[in-house]
Amino acid sequence: MRLSIRHTTRYRFDTPVIHGLQRLRLTPKETQGQEILEWDMEYDNAYPELTYEDQHHNTVTLVAVETGARDVTVTCRGTVDTHDHAGVIGRHAGHLPLWSFLGQTDQTQPGPGMRKLAAEMDRDGESRLDMLHRLSAGILDRVEYKTGTTHSRTIAEEAFAAANGVCQDHAHIFIGIARSLGIPARYVSGYLMMNDRVDQEAGHAWAEAYVAELGWVGFDISNGISPDARYVRVATGRDYRDAAPVTGISFGTTSTVLEVDVAVEQQQVQQ
Repeated sequence: MRLSIRHTTRYRFDTPVIHGLQRLRLTPKETQGQEILEWDMEYDNAYPELTYEDQHHNTVTLVAVETGARDVTVTCRGTVDTHDHAGVIGRHAGHLPLWSFLGQTDQTQPGPGMRKLAAEMDRDGESRLDMLHRLSAGILDRVEYKTGTTHSRTIAEEAFAAANGVCQDHAHIFIGIARSLGIPARYVSGYLMMNDRVDQEAGHAWAEAYVAELGWVGFDISNGISPDARYVRVATGRDYRDAAPVTGISFGTTSTVLEVDVAVEQQQVQQ
């Protein structure tokens, strides 16, 4: 499937910037199941300083905010070819060893509710893959997808206890429980083409767990499926903070994201 993507982020500073840097993880990965045909990034009131690859093989662009700027716009456009591998990414690669995805972070650390669900996952004779699918379904059954109830700093147990959240919360809960069961797991940020519309509410997030005979396998808890050809992987990490699309520092001011516009649509491929 050939997908066309446009992603625009606009944010404003409360006072003119003295010095500001933004770290952007907005370039899709070259990975199993997807090829990047083209990808361009444009900036208003900012300019790129350098691009590098981080410890998770994420492409990171460091952008400097122009002195005196009160607002910044970052626009990404590109085309990606994707293939359906039933969520299977395959063998582990990257600068971090597999065991580093077993350790909990502040955002994934299980509390009483998550530990109780983890205990329910133990079934004799069940394969690890089947158990992970059952875990994904169990989370969605207990934590309703509901926007406006959580934020980027919400931790997994808070969302689990509140019984609602968004894709980021579902991913953190899944990751925390999987790790507590001795299964390496990681966070994925990216895009999902919805079948009924081009304009999306925002980017998307899901989780991946390591299954010995398959390697990394994706689980979109919010939609109850493994990622297919409608998904584009952009960044991965131990939690949201490692894969956040935009993070930054500024001196003498703070910033507020005003608007995020995401459009994903299928293109016809010429034979």
